Amino acid sequence: MKEKYSTATVIKRVLAENAREYAGRYLLAVACLATLSLSTAFTAWIMKWVVNGAFVDRRPDLVWATCIAIFFAFFLRGLANYGQAVILSKISNNISARYQMLAYSHLMSCSVEYFNQIRSGQIVSRINYSILGVRNIMNIAVTSSVRDILTFLSLIGVMFLQEPLLTLSVFIGSPPLIFGLRYLSKRIRSATRDAVQTGGHIFSAMQETMQGISVVKAFTMENALEKKVGDLIETAERRNNRIVRISERTAPLIEIFAGLVVASIVAFAAYRSIYYDVPPGGFMSFLTALLLAYDPAKRIARLPTQLQNAVTSAEMIYEFLDMEPRQLDKPEAKPLIVTQGQIEFRNVTFGYGNDKVLRDINFIAEGGKATALIGPSGAGKSTIITLIPRFFDPEAGCILIDGQDIAGVTKQSLREQLAYVSQQAYMFAGTIRDNIRYGRPEATDAEVEQAARLAFAHDFILAQSEGYETQVGENGVTLSGGQRQRLSIARALVRNAPILLLDEATSALDSESEASVQRALDHVMIGRTVIVIAHRLSTIRSADKIIVVQQGRVLQVGNHESLSKEEDGLYARLQNIGKEAV
Repeated sequence: MKEKYSTATVIKRVLAENAREYAGRYLLAVACLATLSLSTAFTAWIMKWVVNGAFVDRRPDLVWATCIAIFFAFFLRGLANYGQAVILSKISNNISARYQMLAYSHLMSCSVEYFNQIRSGQIVSRINYSILGVRNIMNIAVTSSVRDILTFLSLIGVMFLQEPLLTLSVFIGSPPLIFGLRYLSKRIRSATRDAVQTGGHIFSAMQETMQGISVVKAFTMENALEKKVGDLIETAERRNNRIVRISERTAPLIEIFAGLVVASIVAFAAYRSIYYDVPPGGFMSFLTALLLAYDPAKRIARLPTQLQNAVTSAEMIYEFLDMEPRQLDKPEAKPLIVTQGQIEFRNVTFGYGNDKVLRDINFIAEGGKATALIGPSGAGKSTIITLIPRFFDPEAGCILIDGQDIAGVTKQSLREQLAYVSQQAYMFAGTIRDNIRYGRPEATDAEVEQAARLAFAHDFILAQSEGYETQVGENGVTLSGGQRQRLSIARALVRNAPILLLDEATSALDSESEASVQRALDHVMIGRTVIVIAHRLSTIRSADKIIVVQQGRVLQVGNHESLSKEEDGLYARLQNIGKEAV
């Protein structure tokens, strides 16, 4: 693994980011844990007086005093246990919330290219699992260093006070156990990482199935997908079982060691009591301390394994958070100022990897006018649209808006001047009104409803069970494709931006709805710069300029009349053969 994310580095980073933030609450939790530890040690220490006072010296006054002391020790123990549990749980929940916000904020800063290269289910699964790792490191650091280690040391102190020779003998036999546990902790790290990755694949597969359930049912893909996901689940099960086998090997090691120690000590104490008449009080105190020290010692012994699990998880959240977004504003980037809204592509070349999609594209979309892009599927029309909001940056050439290279302006200011309607009308969880208002969060209800009217969505919205307050379901599952598309158009209209990008905005509409929406678009296009893509020639005939694209190149530029006269041109051929979808 990279040294950047070594175990020590990850632990230091987690502590540096969280210890100071929660210092006051951690001190309070530490006080509770210290009370818990010392009361446990006191219980073991007082056993000498209980045994000798009650059963050897037979002193009632001493018995009553010790019983009252024991009661108060347990009373304090109960309060301290409650206090530390509540405080640490609140801290853990707040840590989870903070890192969830950090992760989500970082997701928002990532480029579209990043999301095209990784499955969304894997991202979500990895983030959720990794945040648990940060929580666990903090809990382990506090509970183990204070509760377990302090309890263990306090009880060891009682053991030394009562039986120093026996205590030394326990420690002399412990090195083999320590080395065995250290070996297991090293093996657990790679196993945990493999399990997390497999879990992400399962989450992604299930998410894809739910999102594409109609296709799954239509093509009877159930058996094939069940086998695919079943194989992943079996792999995950094997990897999780491997983690269990490795981590739980600590139990027999500890139990065997403990059994040998306790048996040997009991035999030695019995020998002294029988043959040398040594009072049993000191031994009983020692044995109580030893038995009480067993649980914290066991937790301390498991600490390396638990810590490796937590570090492996936390390491992945830091790998994600440290990943720079692939498309950053330049240090000298300035806000975009739109006056006319003219868009110019100047010698633009772009490709996905080695696959060149656009080659030396040149055209100007005049401000305040409509420019249509047309061409066969795969010609590069949608790619041209996606370059304008800087979802991707061109490999060569530049794109200018009112003479300003968009590579030199801030993405925020650029996108605030754009309204975008994609081929896929995505709906977010929430109400119809919420989905339209995403175009401009400060829009009033009246503005939302006016945008819906312009998109010819108002009537069908009122026909819903709760009108504008109707929940749309996951990705608008309760709405038809045409209804989702009209809401997507309304979302773009309420933004009231000077530049409007329409990527086949009417593709999901029937002929009647398309005609209605087209009339609405004709109205809202006035005074705006519009770049529109459509498969249907009828929807772009009224455009001020038509750009014909094929195989990533501009073949023709003109309007409907001029291009129709070029009989050998692609536009005329498409029109002459009567294709409504190109």
